Amino acid sequence: MSKTVLHIDSSARLADSASRKVSAQIVEHLAPFRVIRRDVGEDTLPLLTETWVGATNTPADARTEAQKQALALSDVLVDELEAADVIVIGLPVYNFSMPASLKAWVDQVARVGRTFQYTENGPEGLLNGKRAIVAYASGGVPMGSPVDFASNYLRHVLGFIGITEVEFVAAEGMAINPEEALNKASAAVTELAA
Repeated sequence: MSKTVLHIDSSARLADSASRKVSAQIVEHLAPFRVIRRDVGEDTLPLLTETWVGATNTPADARTEAQKQALALSDVLVDELEAADVIVIGLPVYNFSMPASLKAWVDQVARVGRTFQYTENGPEGLLNGKRAIVAYASGGVPMGSPVDFASNYLRHVLGFIGITEVEFVAAEGMAINPEEALNKASAAVTELAA
């Protein structure tokens, strides 16, 4: 059975981006998977609207044409997640958190009834059995530090939708010693289970 990788990049930098370099190394390391490519850094996603929110709270068979159109891209993004066995995410740290482009992706895919559901015991993720590998890149924010609001948030939201196997490959300190940061990240990629 062929496996599928969903490769998401979110850096606004199309050239010389550490998160793009490391995420590409991860995908290459995992080969020969089928790859679905989504670049939210280059092709930004729309923010949520009242129509979008109303559509997610309306049964599919009762949605207006405008609501269906509002959810069309979200449906594609969720379909990509559902099709993937492994999700590789390039996560650059901007101002201690994730880029707005990646947050827009999160907002589009965190969908009640599609990626999570409410139960008597609280929310339950529906995308179980998937693995996520995150290429974390920062100029000077160490991953897991008190001022790293990116990695903990992404781990939490992935778990919320059912993706609890989350690994990070960090290129930390890019503003201080980029060569060393990328070398450490490259070494970590080779240690990932393929």
